[in-house]
Amino acid sequence: MSSLQRRYPIGAELVGENQTHFRVWAPKARELDVVLEDAADGTPTSCALTGEPGGYFSGAASAGAGARYRFQVNRAENSYPDPASRFQPDGPHGSSCIVDPTKFPWSDAEWPGLKLKGQVIYEMHIGTFTRDGTWRTAAEQLPELARIGITAIEMMPIAEFPGRFGWGYDGVDLFAPSHLYGTPDDLRAFIDHAHSLGIGVILDVVYNHFGPDGNYLGIFADDYLIRGKGHEWGDVINFDGPNSGPVREFFITNGRYWIEEFHFDGFRFDATHAIGDNSEEYIIGAVSRAAREAAGARPIILIAENDLQEARMTRPQNKRGDGLDAMWNDDFHHSAIAALTGRSVGYFGDYSGNPQEFISAAKYGFLYQGQARSWRKVLRGTPTFGIPADAFVCFVENHDQIANTGPSERPRFQTSPGRYRAMTALLLLGPWTPLLFQGEEFGASSPFLFFADVGDASVRHETRKGRAELLAPFLSLSEEETLRSLPAPDDPEAFSRCKLDFSERERNRELYDLHMDLLKLRLEDSRFRQQGSGGIDGAVLGSASFVLRYFSEQNDDRLLLVNFGERQVLHPASEPLLAPPAGYRWETLWTSNLQRYGGADAVATATADQWILPAESAVALRPISTHSHERQVGQPSRKA
Repeated sequence: MSSLQRRYPIGAELVGENQTHFRVWAPKARELDVVLEDAADGTPTSCALTGEPGGYFSGAASAGAGARYRFQVNRAENSYPDPASRFQPDGPHGSSCIVDPTKFPWSDAEWPGLKLKGQVIYEMHIGTFTRDGTWRTAAEQLPELARIGITAIEMMPIAEFPGRFGWGYDGVDLFAPSHLYGTPDDLRAFIDHAHSLGIGVILDVVYNHFGPDGNYLGIFADDYLIRGKGHEWGDVINFDGPNSGPVREFFITNGRYWIEEFHFDGFRFDATHAIGDNSEEYIIGAVSRAAREAAGARPIILIAENDLQEARMTRPQNKRGDGLDAMWNDDFHHSAIAALTGRSVGYFGDYSGNPQEFISAAKYGFLYQGQARSWRKVLRGTPTFGIPADAFVCFVENHDQIANTGPSERPRFQTSPGRYRAMTALLLLGPWTPLLFQGEEFGASSPFLFFADVGDASVRHETRKGRAELLAPFLSLSEEETLRSLPAPDDPEAFSRCKLDFSERERNRELYDLHMDLLKLRLEDSRFRQQGSGGIDGAVLGSASFVLRYFSEQNDDRLLLVNFGERQVLHPASEPLLAPPAGYRWETLWTSNLQRYGGADAVATATADQWILPAESAVALRPISTHSHERQVGQPSRKA
């Protein structure tokens, strides 16, 4: 590598007011030129880069921030964007743009960073979160998210991808924030504003494949991918084969870059089960370590999506783990949908939605820990013993589960209002880390469809065919019937239907109030805010009801009673978890049955003879001394 002082080993970096240094890995090249497109007379100018050991080329040229450039390999007729481009103003097929990251006026020097415990995560797709679909308009909504109790935003992938719209999981320029959402400084401004409001921002990154359209890596090197060894999204990335060193460097640098230059507060790693790597250090662990080093004293959150539920990902690296903070818990979602809807198609057939599943989720996180073959005909999961409850991110909605398991409508339309309120309470008061999908907090009626504006006709066809194959079991249709029933992913109407309508905050006020009150209770209550600390246990009370008990050492226990079924009388009430601490009785702290939320205002009652659980409800109870009539200020109270 050149002795010139660079921040990163690849990409274009300003080294003077009108001087830029370029470095790229291109082992397929004998010669490599950078073509500058912003000459005064409009004529592109070329500058030869110098070859280095290991297939790298580098050199400096007269070009400043905002200048456009491309790379020319072996003096061929065509030229191509930089694989490590920091901005693609005209999309992945256009020219790369030199960016000066030092000019943005950050104001978050006092931002303390994020620690996992206590977070409420909000998944957001920038293109559909607002009508305009930009970072600027999304930033306008941040004060309201902060007001209701959202503490961290999980931003769906933003790396440059082809077309006018898409989910972002087909990114091809992993260092370039999508031009569809604004400029790199617009993204910085979004994060800076979020930090000023006490909200962290983590980024969903895709390190398991590259998108097929606009991916020019093969022009520079044959070793980014392992050809012929693929999965459902394409060829596997070469993290452990011949010449994998520069590939690993590319991704490790990418992790550092988002943390340092954009102040992201961590990552959600997409589909880590599809990442093959037998290196001494797993690539996700290596990226995570580099990201934490880049953050310095500022803590960040690292979350994995892993369909195999490999618990080692959240164990420390010195205990043969990957050092991540948390994992998505699909098991909770699948149990929740089974309980809400009774569905047993597809992988929902592995779950009954019975009370014991939710008790086990609260105590152990994953339900499948290798004990039985799942719908996918594999032994799913590994033991989670010793992993804290907050390390499991639970949800009733996310982008995948809304779009990939049926007609793409929100779960609230598939169940009764009471049962949905009770499930929302379980999600937001459970010991895990809860995640809400954009608009869920106010009962958004907008669906979340799969949309991707793909230009290549063959790719469009294969995408639709793949979608039909995926969804057919969940719709109980043949693949041909499913293909006919699905909206085309490249239809602009499919994209626009997914945009949120914030006027629904008022139209669906009961659901909005429900979420706001639960978030306030979770963040402020002396026991619920501790999540799993102090211990938690649970007991089945009926075929659709159960209790979770949150223990404490100061007689500050909480009970969470959940009943997804009809009104239930517990007589005899022979479950010891229902017993209050000695010298105390239970008092209702909160219930989902309030008229404020659209309920019937029925509350749980507890006497020496029996307990009564209202139908389709959740009730939180706290102990109150039998010798005291004190009440905590500002908390709802009913005798139970």
